[in-house]
Amino acid sequence: MALITLRQLLDHAAEHGYGMPAFNITNLETLQAVMIAADRTGSPVLVQASRSARSYVDDVFLKHMFQAAIERYPHIPVCVHLDHGNELSTCLSAMENGFSSVMMDGSLMADAKTPSDFDYNVEVTASVVEQAHARGVSVEGEIGVLGSLETGEGEKEDGHGFEGKLEKKQLLTDPAEAEAFVRATGVDALAVAVGTSHGAYKFSRRPDGDILAMEVIEAIHARLPATHLVMHGASTVPQDLQDLINAHGGEIPGTFGVPLEEVERGIRHGVRKVNIDTDIRMAMTGSIRKFLDENRSSFDLRAILKPGRERTIALCLERFERFGAAGMASRIRPSTLHAMADRYAAGLFNTKVA
Repeated sequence: MALITLRQLLDHAAEHGYGMPAFNITNLETLQAVMIAADRTGSPVLVQASRSARSYVDDVFLKHMFQAAIERYPHIPVCVHLDHGNELSTCLSAMENGFSSVMMDGSLMADAKTPSDFDYNVEVTASVVEQAHARGVSVEGEIGVLGSLETGEGEKEDGHGFEGKLEKKQLLTDPAEAEAFVRATGVDALAVAVGTSHGAYKFSRRPDGDILAMEVIEAIHARLPATHLVMHGASTVPQDLQDLINAHGGEIPGTFGVPLEEVERGIRHGVRKVNIDTDIRMAMTGSIRKFLDENRSSFDLRAILKPGRERTIALCLERFERFGAAGMASRIRPSTLHAMADRYAAGLFNTKVA
């Protein structure tokens, strides 16, 4: 099909009541796994790259990898999203390199480690929205700071995450602030803080309402029923992948992720984008450890990476199915960025109120 925007994809998801797994990719194999799983399930694709991934792969290579995925699977609509942009220039460079959607995370300052205030967040996010919408590109914002309700601490992901400890109220998005933020910025999607965090070490026990505040999502959705909500730090951290890593030389302490049924609860209350990174890393690295442990004389890089790609395909298949995205690819009629820019200019998506 074509490159599409986050706005178009999440509008479709909202209309049909499903959620989109947003897979962070790091290399060719992780991108291939996402596309193969989407092809098998007939799902649209939402792939994203962090600033660190862009630096590792290089924007030129990354741009052509995404284009190759679109050419290889022309029947699948693909949204390419920047994860955790830290300032306007970062977002602009992503747009210039073919991203159809960007995240401006103004919950932290540009150093990506110092919590900001509401006014700063609004100002920087609104500046990105203005530039992006003129190009037809979608924008995800964030209100509230991602971190653990158990420890008050954040987990850095690719160098992005606050330092020190925060109070509980700082780690939960205030529904009234969320409403004011959306109306002041005009974002297309809103990431909220409910107790999830980046990385594998999210919870020391299976999360309940004390440490995973799904009721906050429900309260925000009640105020903003037309706004697409985003769950960050939503990997499940499967026990079998922990066991796989530890059985082959790893040292992952016992940890819990976000149960799939809690993600599905979120989807019923306006969550349309679900970020998944850690699970892919664990599937790849656990498989590499196992292969090298069992094939000590091998130096065939392709053989080393293939099992991880297969495990990642299986993981993506499950997410597409569980979140309801399977079978939706053929039901989307892509709009070009130019057409989306015209629709923004006409105020057809206007959530911004002066």
